[in-house]
Amino acid sequence: MGFLFMKNVFKLIFVIIGTMIGAGFASGQEMYLFFFSHGIEGIIGIIISSSIIGIVTYKTFQVISEYKINNYKDFLKILFKKENKLISILNIIINVFILITFFIMIAGFGAYFEQEMQINSSIASSILAIISFGIFLTSVKGFVKVNEMLIPILLIFLVIIGIVNLKGFPIINLQNYVIKTNQSNFVISAILYSSYNSILLIPVLLTLKDYIQSKKQILKVAIISTIIIILLSLIIFSLLIKVDVDITKLEMPAVYVISKISRILKYIYGFIILGSIFTTAISLGTSFLQNVAKNKKSYTQIALIMCITSVLVSKIGFSNLVEWLYPIFGYLGIFQILRLIII
Repeated sequence: MGFLFMKNVFKLIFVIIGTMIGAGFASGQEMYLFFFSHGIEGIIGIIISSSIIGIVTYKTFQVISEYKINNYKDFLKILFKKENKLISILNIIINVFILITFFIMIAGFGAYFEQEMQINSSIASSILAIISFGIFLTSVKGFVKVNEMLIPILLIFLVIIGIVNLKGFPIINLQNYVIKTNQSNFVISAILYSSYNSILLIPVLLTLKDYIQSKKQILKVAIISTIIIILLSLIIFSLLIKVDVDITKLEMPAVYVISKISRILKYIYGFIILGSIFTTAISLGTSFLQNVAKNKKSYTQIALIMCITSVLVSKIGFSNLVEWLYPIFGYLGIFQILRLIII
């Protein structure tokens, strides 16, 4: 009983982590924009944002379990009661954001191959779009299984890289190496980061309703997920300290640092980047399809259109998509978090 209970706990955790550590996270783009640019205060921001995500995870599973939620629109009805117009508008906005972020994952996949291997980004993006389409046809079980297999490997590799990076790490006089370039409030940045991630995460959590067993289980999932997210964020943050060029010119600053440390680690981190992008893309894609598809036929048709469109949108550029869109949706998600916490 204990083994099966913990197996189910980690199954949920791996999906959560798989959704969180996408292209923006693993590449270092998100870490720079929302935390590292705030200097040493960014570390406090990481703890704040991770804690909010943990609370959102717990509260979402609690609502799913108590009200027997089947889809995202039902979830919004619990949060906003009889405000039908607001519910419809939010449902559309958040589904659009999920779709856009799926596009960002496809763009990130292409950006990696173009930056590191000089392979045309459109070719690489097309490969991920095709693989994603195949996973989508297996529905929820398929993306849960992929996360269950890939995320433990990614976590092990990230921890190894974090340990290697500690060699010569300026931990005593850290404040001299983490220069503040963003004058906005670091708490606001932390809230925005957790907010837009929650917009993406909640619909994914809703697809996991059949895996929820008890309040004890969801509390463990929330706590362990929060600790893992903080640890991984600190690893990425520490990598950015060793960037020796203009970081704003890099699509994937964490990859740049790894390539300077070791050629072998560069290839390992390449696997982490691509695996992270893949797990996030399929998690978001599946949740979007679960939200909008009315039947099996429409599910397949929408999946096909979505994957084809993603390759075309990826030409906008990965870092541009992250910088423009994430903060906007971060503001939109704050209202949803507040309603969820006080429910």
